[in-house]
Amino acid sequence: MHTVVVGTSGTTAEDVIAVARAGARIELSDEAVAALAAARGIVDALAAKPEPVYGVSTGFGALASRHISPELRAQLQRNIVRSHAAGMGPRVEREVVRALMFLRLKTVCSGHTGVRPEVAQTMADVLNAGITPVVHEYGSLGCSGDLAPLSHCALTLMGEGDAEGPDGQVRPAGELLAEHGIAPVELREKEGLALLNGTDGMLGMLVMALADLQRLYISADITAALSLEALLGTDKVLAPELHAIRPHPGQGVSAANMSAVLKGSGLTGHFQEEEAPRVQDAYSVRCAPQVAGAGRDTLAHARLVADRELASAVDNPVVLPDGRVESNGNFHGAPVAYVLDFLAIVAADLGSIAERRTDRLLDKNRSHGLPPFLADDAGVDSGLMIAQYTQAALVSEMKRLAVPASADSIPSSAMQEDHVSMGWSAARKLRTAVANLGRIIAVELYASTRAIELRRGLTPAPASQAAIAALRAAGVEGPGPDRFLAPDLEAADTFVRDGKLIEAVEPVTGPLA
Repeated sequence: MHTVVVGTSGTTAEDVIAVARAGARIELSDEAVAALAAARGIVDALAAKPEPVYGVSTGFGALASRHISPELRAQLQRNIVRSHAAGMGPRVEREVVRALMFLRLKTVCSGHTGVRPEVAQTMADVLNAGITPVVHEYGSLGCSGDLAPLSHCALTLMGEGDAEGPDGQVRPAGELLAEHGIAPVELREKEGLALLNGTDGMLGMLVMALADLQRLYISADITAALSLEALLGTDKVLAPELHAIRPHPGQGVSAANMSAVLKGSGLTGHFQEEEAPRVQDAYSVRCAPQVAGAGRDTLAHARLVADRELASAVDNPVVLPDGRVESNGNFHGAPVAYVLDFLAIVAADLGSIAERRTDRLLDKNRSHGLPPFLADDAGVDSGLMIAQYTQAALVSEMKRLAVPASADSIPSSAMQEDHVSMGWSAARKLRTAVANLGRIIAVELYASTRAIELRRGLTPAPASQAAIAALRAAGVEGPGPDRFLAPDLEAADTFVRDGKLIEAVEPVTGPLA
């Protein structure tokens, strides 16, 4: 099994996904252990002084003015975890919880939090044992970090609350720790606060969304090419010299991907051979690289923000190399929240243009010779009429999900925390948007491949033939009389989501970007 070694200088997106989705094991580097011990020494020295230090010997948030005596500090740390573990609603997905725990461990190991090495090791042990704290949908405002979600994770480290075992069963966390030989942690000064104060949940969801969207954007280039082919459109608009004079990087990549898929097609270029020849294709076909390309450029910006955050130590207060322990605002989720919202916007637009191409394929007045709704016997058969309804419903929800969460703020903590990011909410709705986008692309794939097969007498591009063959081998049937469509659509969604569409065409096209 792959092992991820956590050091002091952050982590990578690949490591986050390996831990969250593939169950990679975690080890702490010697450098990290040394940095943890050094920072803890600074916190212990400050805790011994009579002067109050925020997070070490005071209360928190609006209660920071109270100086806490030494005999109450362990209780203070336990209490902050218990009181902040106040989430409600459905359980958050296992991969999200693993990502947020791993990312909190990443910051703890930076040497800027003052947490003892044994606490960090317990965090790694819990992840390695496959124990997943029960975290709820609601409870984070994305400022002072993802407080409630992280608190539920810290509660598990203390042996309290509920967690899911490696067998998928939810049980008391103390029982699961004992079964795996893990001793619950006894929190000391600052440690409870350090386990809660981070953007780890929203960052973990951003990292996974970026990986999923990269795959979906390539898949969308493929289905856009298939639709162009099925509509007998022209691939001349994909010429690299046209995109060079508007040099947005993503636009050029999308056009190149579509060109690679269409190479050798016998269907493209027939748009001027009809009774009513077209001068040019509709926007949803002709402008596919411009829309998908702009989205790709937004992905690149979001990836830059994620990489910066992955290299960050997010806590309050932080231990600085010169020994100071300083309060700060680095926990604010605005940088992450904004790009999470940006991604929901571009995903909605990509879904919208894909749906327009599907609708065009089904309309006999605009499909240039295809049967109505791609039906076998139109009137007796309804074909893909309601598949497009489903796609349209998904697009409509995507538009609602594109409304930014980060434009909202709701004051909390007696107005001490009077401006929050809502980044967790932005991340949660983005996960739904990503899943919906996969379904939308799957419907376009289903329609475009059927339409190509109905163009009898014309030879599709080799890459198109490979995509169709792989889709049919995956159990998604081709043209014919009406049948129960939901299983076909679900299989097409799985085909897209698992990257099988890309795997089918790349042996013909070469690597797509």
